[in-house]
Amino acid sequence: MRIFQAYLFRQILGPTLAILGILSAIALLTQGLSQLDLIIEERSSAMTYLWVTLLATPQLIAIILPLALFFGTMSALNRLQTESELVVAQTSGMSPWTVVSPLLRLATYAALAHLAINLFVQPAAYREMRETLFEARGNLTGALLREGIFTNPAPGLTFYAREVRPGGDLRALLIDDVRNPSERVTYTARTGLLASVDGAPAIVMSDGTVQRIDQNGQMQFGDFRRYVFDLGPFLTRERDLVLKPSDRFLPELLYPDMTNYYDSRNSDKLLAEGHHRLASPLVNFALVLIAAIAVLGGDFSRRGFARRILIGVAAGLVVRLATLTLQQTAADDPSLNWVQYAVPIGAALVALCWLMLGRKRRARRRIPPGVDRPGVDRPGVDRPGVDRPSPLQHSPG
Repeated sequence: MRIFQAYLFRQILGPTLAILGILSAIALLTQGLSQLDLIIEERSSAMTYLWVTLLATPQLIAIILPLALFFGTMSALNRLQTESELVVAQTSGMSPWTVVSPLLRLATYAALAHLAINLFVQPAAYREMRETLFEARGNLTGALLREGIFTNPAPGLTFYAREVRPGGDLRALLIDDVRNPSERVTYTARTGLLASVDGAPAIVMSDGTVQRIDQNGQMQFGDFRRYVFDLGPFLTRERDLVLKPSDRFLPELLYPDMTNYYDSRNSDKLLAEGHHRLASPLVNFALVLIAAIAVLGGDFSRRGFARRILIGVAAGLVVRLATLTLQQTAADDPSLNWVQYAVPIGAALVALCWLMLGRKRRARRRIPPGVDRPGVDRPGVDRPGVDRPSPLQHSPG
């Protein structure tokens, strides 16, 4: 039976990895489309865009892995059952545990990988992604300037640069400032440089002119060798990087810093995220057993198991969606964090009992009336190899 178990393990592993790859590719494509603003609006490089998309992969895999295992198990078992391989194995004396054992072993490997992603890989990747996005979206060039395009970072203010070079080097710069209705100021410069002056962001313009038109329509004209234009009032982005629950490691979630304003305001959300990291790998056991019930939970039929499979798919999706939505429920009410563990464990135990005990009940139900069950003697029925007293013999006394 060990050879058959190894064969069954391989037959399930292949479709699981294939489905995981396909779903991950679709999820990455969706994630990539949502990050296109890095290139379109923030003018980040293609490498930054690809790096941010890649850093989102661990969390996507953690979400998709149980579903890939579920559909991979169902697909492999359905094929083996349709081709009568499982039927032949069962008639040769294979017990239900022989089928369940490789399924649980694969679910254990998936749960361990899921747990490692939740505890170590995802927070490290998301922390790096948060820092990369913070730097990319805090880029002054992407925030204020578009090469060859007039931009309006604030009402009454217009920026233009004919050429924007790496490092914040600007060419043919124009700034038109009409924020003050009684005065209009226009700056033009041959070159400019995005820099920090006295700790504040600014544009240092060189070799330019300035034109002022006052409320009487009088124009004043002058030139300059160097002029500093302060950008601080136009940058409304956050100056401090705040780590969200998805960016934190488990100790930071279960034991938040209550002296920190963000942690104290979101302690329930952090606690729910921590318990979700620990509880979500358990859903792999529940889904793999539900997939087994969908195929093996009833009598064999050469016409297939479409009805059972549809019911199994619905049950598996309900369990998976429940484990995802319970996190938000626990964030609103911390006393419900235990439910995040109870749902996958309860579903797995019910499915295991159904799978192990259901076959025995079906076997007893298939024995027709008048046929002896193994190990049960019926009065008045002779069994081969069993000597019974002849009715002609006289009993003692």
